[in-house]
Amino acid sequence: MTTIHMDHVTKTMKGVTVINDISLTFHSGKATGLRGVNGSGKTMMMRLIAGLIFPTKGSIHIDDKKLGKDLTFPDSIGMLLENPAFLDSYSGFQNLKMLASIRNEIDDRQIRTVLTQVGLDEESSKKKYKKYSLGMKQRLGIAGAILEKPDIIILDEPTNSLDTNGVELVKQIVHLEKERGALVIISCHDTDILDELADEIHYLENGALISSTKGSESI
Repeated sequence: MTTIHMDHVTKTMKGVTVINDISLTFHSGKATGLRGVNGSGKTMMMRLIAGLIFPTKGSIHIDDKKLGKDLTFPDSIGMLLENPAFLDSYSGFQNLKMLASIRNEIDDRQIRTVLTQVGLDEESSKKKYKKYSLGMKQRLGIAGAILEKPDIIILDEPTNSLDTNGVELVKQIVHLEKERGALVIISCHDTDILDELADEIHYLENGALISSTKGSESI
């Protein structure tokens, strides 16, 4: 079981407060949604939780370990953030194989299984990334996020550039990862999709938490 706790987290960049005194707790087996207009702080919060940037004030703990002190990055995390860093000259399969080689915990068969799960067939997986459509790139990004069955999964706008079939695959994946016990954090501009996927939703405005909902009840 994994718990993430943000304790009065503030982040200032170039004199601008992008996250303003947020305290939240996230739990395994749940999908937590982040909602807000562009620039509201959703992506910055995800980057903070992922250890890509650190708070100016406050702290973030993964279980009993403090990010930036006891941990540089969470021990087990998969991320889909903007502009995934894949190599243009590598195929989809080769990109995931390179990613998997860091921990060396999964084999080629498991990589192919994940590619199939996100809707990339064998022919697509052999195609060079630079020839991928936007939708295919998004599917590969999702595959990278769930590749090693991480404890924490962060999905920033996972349905961008996806067709109806792709959106349904994202829904299935989030439900399966929750059932597996993963802690999922997701942002999505489509309010209906976020309402369907998230156990609770936090609303951000100008970097501040303004309200939260759980199901149809305000909390």
